[in-house]
Amino acid sequence: MAKKILIIDDEKTIRWSLREALSQAYSIIDAEDGEKGLKVFQEQSADLVLMDMKLPGEGGIEVLKKLKAIDPSVPVIMMTAYGEVETAVETMKIGAHDFVLKPFALEKLKITIGNALETHRLRSEIAYLKQRSSTKSTFANFIGQSKPMQDVFAKLKKIGKSKANTILITGESGVGKELVARTIHEFSHDQARPFMEINCASVPETLLESELFGYEKGAFTDAKTRKKGLVELAEGGTLFLDEIGEMGITLQSRLLRVIENKTFRRVGGLHDLRVNARIVAATNRDLEAEIKNKAFRNDLYYRLKVIPVHVPPLRERKEDIALLVNHFIDRYNRELGKCV
Repeated sequence: MAKKILIIDDEKTIRWSLREALSQAYSIIDAEDGEKGLKVFQEQSADLVLMDMKLPGEGGIEVLKKLKAIDPSVPVIMMTAYGEVETAVETMKIGAHDFVLKPFALEKLKITIGNALETHRLRSEIAYLKQRSSTKSTFANFIGQSKPMQDVFAKLKKIGKSKANTILITGESGVGKELVARTIHEFSHDQARPFMEINCASVPETLLESELFGYEKGAFTDAKTRKKGLVELAEGGTLFLDEIGEMGITLQSRLLRVIENKTFRRVGGLHDLRVNARIVAATNRDLEAEIKNKAFRNDLYYRLKVIPVHVPPLRERKEDIALLVNHFIDRYNRELGKCV
């Protein structure tokens, strides 16, 4: 999916020439002044803003401050005349990523834009990785030599290397469904990408909607700035929905749309946003029984169950008990400095 660039410049010829130069690689939107630029950014979002320093009405510095209030992470490149270099440097202290001097060489500008987007991507990935558990979810975390567990391991390898976009993990509480989800993610081709997770049973439905889909500034009383939801933050990676059976029917409909159309809207948003993320759901409920009770959508169930993974409880693989006992003895001996 092409990155979206917002151009804010009062000169029509500049906007036209930039659109012509950049439209093959990027999706371009534009505005002729700061007020319209902020409105476009609120409504449509952008991955990068290319903005003139001198604008009619509010100047570039004021617009930059307002852009950063809406979305602190968006990279902004200022376009400035030669005599305004000191002011341009000042904008970088406020939050601009870089500045380019007018008249600018288009090839150099393209490099600057590419560097800004790559820096933003790397910073986002670092932030995602910091959020992840310090314990990596490889097969070293799985204890089991029984046939049921070996079957699960074999299936996880195949799933991780496949292009499957929806996976449903079932099993009783405590069998390790989250560990299975993380392992699928780490076996996938996008293992360096974000792994975003939420337990649907632990968040009230009204809050769950904004946690999943984010919200626009002013969408409700406490929405002081725009917030990206987990669906958006999982772009290119994995969204893990634990206890999916606890999700309400209304939110199930919104999730179904994400799966079917790869689009969603933030709460209070007016425009569709596209997303490409693998959705892994887990439940300890009997979803077929929930469907009969009209508590779970039939169409969502079959969308999620494209590739099912059932994790067996320990009582069905008793040959793994001794392995687990030894694993925990070794672990706590190391952690507590004992020799049991």
